[in-house]
Amino acid sequence: MSLCFSCNVSSLNSPKYQSHKAHFYSQFINQIQVNSLSHSLPSFPLNSSLPFKFSVKRINPIRASTATSVEATQSSFRNKNPKDINILVAGSTGYIGKFVVKELVNRGFNVIAVAREKSGIKGKNSEEETLNQLQGANVCFSDVTKLETLEKSLNDFGVSVDVVVSCLASRTGGVKDSWKIDYEATKNSLVAGKKLGAKHFVLLSAICVQKPLLEFQRAKLKFEADLMRETEMDSGFTYSIVRPTAFFKSLGGQVELVKDGKPYVMFGDGNLCACKPISEEDLASFIADCVLGEDKINQILPIGGPGKALTPLEQGEMLFRLLGKEPNFLKVPIGIMDFAIGVLDFLVKIFPSMEDAAEFGKIGRYYAAESMLVLDPETGEYSAERTPSYGEDTLEEFFEKVLREGMAGQELGEQAIF
Repeated sequence: MSLCFSCNVSSLNSPKYQSHKAHFYSQFINQIQVNSLSHSLPSFPLNSSLPFKFSVKRINPIRASTATSVEATQSSFRNKNPKDINILVAGSTGYIGKFVVKELVNRGFNVIAVAREKSGIKGKNSEEETLNQLQGANVCFSDVTKLETLEKSLNDFGVSVDVVVSCLASRTGGVKDSWKIDYEATKNSLVAGKKLGAKHFVLLSAICVQKPLLEFQRAKLKFEADLMRETEMDSGFTYSIVRPTAFFKSLGGQVELVKDGKPYVMFGDGNLCACKPISEEDLASFIADCVLGEDKINQILPIGGPGKALTPLEQGEMLFRLLGKEPNFLKVPIGIMDFAIGVLDFLVKIFPSMEDAAEFGKIGRYYAAESMLVLDPETGEYSAERTPSYGEDTLEEFFEKVLREGMAGQELGEQAIF
């Protein structure tokens, strides 16, 4: 059964890939550190003074929409006011998804946020908690992994869709889960959205798909290809593929450890890779820009945050400077990870059930050595200069905040590797 609710009150409220990186480092590094120290959907009106009343009945057509049929979306949605544009957001309760919903609501769009009935880390959030998290959006509880269920849930709204925004990402990064979410579920959101008249699809992908060595990267690339093929078959349909660099969350795993006196751990000399990290709010703003931005139509859009690209060494130096401490680095040979992956690959041949463990090791190895920057096709090297910058939030400001407030709200949960 699918449930659809409306939540509109006066106050408004990956990819897992960065989370995997953060958790791999925080778990692997924590062990090293400890040992080293000892060793067009208008909103439904809702009276906030009354308790929520949940119903599985068909919801009446949304009041402010001038297009309640699929045919009405044939005219360009880009000529409409935001209040008349219906946006379907898949992956709305994910790490980036919830920021995207908030940004779109703040810009005046009519948002249908698709969420699991038990969302959040390990499904700990109830329906009411999800409604509170996605204030201002019309929340549709459904299952994006089942196309028939998703279509029925959306049909219950009785309205058209102008744009689909997908922030879906595998919760584990495992082999099967990657294809189930990064490809199949994302494809379901495309099919369901188009049936309701969607003319534009904004995909949150990842910059690391440029060099696909992992299953989630291959799954994302396959969907990207399907999405681009869709525009070839339907000239009235467009897309924007957003490929962000590292998220702040993925780089914050060592802040509290270093604050407590442990060394900053890095692989090699700390210069194996670099990134231009972007904040959740800035990325959500860029994704929202893709809804109406004509310069972003049918484009693959790599995007990073402001400032220069930073290596792990530079990130560590920044952290020690903020703490007023002398730098204390622990350099780990990358060969250790290569050895561990070799062992896991051998064991998978004997015990196929260990394929996810082997994949997790490869994910950690990838982020330890590969830059989250645009890969220059001419030189085959990563290029900070070719990686666009966007927004105003800086990593240094994020570090300062974590030092004051901790990593609350940045939990990795289901992205745990070990």
